[in-house]
Amino acid sequence: MSNKTLTNWAGNLAYGATTLLRPRSIPELQEMVRANPRLKVLGTRHSFSAIADTNAAHLSLDRLPTEITIGPDRRSVTVTGHLTYAALARTLQRKGLGLHNLASLPHISIAGAVQTATHGSGRRNGSLAVPVSALELVTASGEIRRLSRAADGGRFDGAVVGLGALGVVTALTLDVVSTFDVRQFVYPGLPPADIPAVVEDLIGLAYSVSVFTDWVHLEKTLLWVKDRVADGRFADPPREIAGAQLAEEELHPIAGLPAEACTPQLGRIGPWHERLPHFRMEFQPSAGEELQSEYFVPFERAGGALEALLAIGERIAPLLWVSEIRAIAADAHWMSPCYGRDSLAVHFTWKPDWEAVRGVLPRIEAALEPFGARPHWGKLFTMAPDAVREGYARLGDFVQLAGELDPGGKFRNGFLDHFIFEAR
Repeated sequence: MSNKTLTNWAGNLAYGATTLLRPRSIPELQEMVRANPRLKVLGTRHSFSAIADTNAAHLSLDRLPTEITIGPDRRSVTVTGHLTYAALARTLQRKGLGLHNLASLPHISIAGAVQTATHGSGRRNGSLAVPVSALELVTASGEIRRLSRAADGGRFDGAVVGLGALGVVTALTLDVVSTFDVRQFVYPGLPPADIPAVVEDLIGLAYSVSVFTDWVHLEKTLLWVKDRVADGRFADPPREIAGAQLAEEELHPIAGLPAEACTPQLGRIGPWHERLPHFRMEFQPSAGEELQSEYFVPFERAGGALEALLAIGERIAPLLWVSEIRAIAADAHWMSPCYGRDSLAVHFTWKPDWEAVRGVLPRIEAALEPFGARPHWGKLFTMAPDAVREGYARLGDFVQLAGELDPGGKFRNGFLDHFIFEAR
């Protein structure tokens, strides 16, 4: 137990917790949950928003024993929630297995990524929450509850992306696939003004595709292609795509930075877990001098949304390290930004100037409002609570589920009250 002040990974948020609890067993965790009137689980601290903040006690699972159990049919794996994707991926690869998708950074915890619908990339690839077929929760009473896709139907769809509001996720069962190889290529020089007209075609070029841009400068705009080798679409890569030229050296998404932390490019074939993330697993990121925001719009409205952002590009560019544009397939999770619709995600990696960023976010949100934008729960936004709630048709069902599993609001905090519970 400790009262040391903690910050998130980026350092933009100092947590208000007075106590950090670190149980060494599930029974000890259960007792801590019973004994504390307010709790929030703290994962790998990669959220930029206050979704994991609390003025009470933080609960870290980092001292619990870890579990990675492959199902007897080799179609699933059960893991402890605090495990990172990097740790899981290496084990799966040794067993000849893989996950359908990974986020840009593999250093994040599995439970934290799932609870916030963190996503990865790919026109036909769902978020990291989609492979979850079962999860185990310690609820507010200290009881262990297990929910599954097979047995719990819609309630399960409400619990997977639970925003930390339903209980402590101690274990998850994930669908797995056979391991697969990927090669990636980078194409610099895509004209920013052309992005709205071509992005729908570009995003479908390969298994996972991203466009990096600052909305203004040609030299800062890249097309990033990750091709599943078995698909064979980039066995002989074109020298030019939509005006962008095939790179002959490895590049970082942020212009001018060295590429040594990035996963290998230039078409060098490697396993899924060493290509789908943008950054190598062995380069554990330190505190990042950056802020992040992200918004999701229906994929069929991508062109209009991107045109709206280009119109204010001159306001955005001076504050940016880089923006990333990518796609995620629809899912059925009630509180996922991709609920019920294939989505285009527009991500902003900002320079660490919150006052300036806070000034431009309302302009971005106003530009995207006609397109039904939903913000990423773990990143920075300034949308009004009513505007956020309007994006979630199953919000009432989620509030009801939270009331069942946590009737006293033990796992709620100011962020969740503001955006989810206060108006109900």
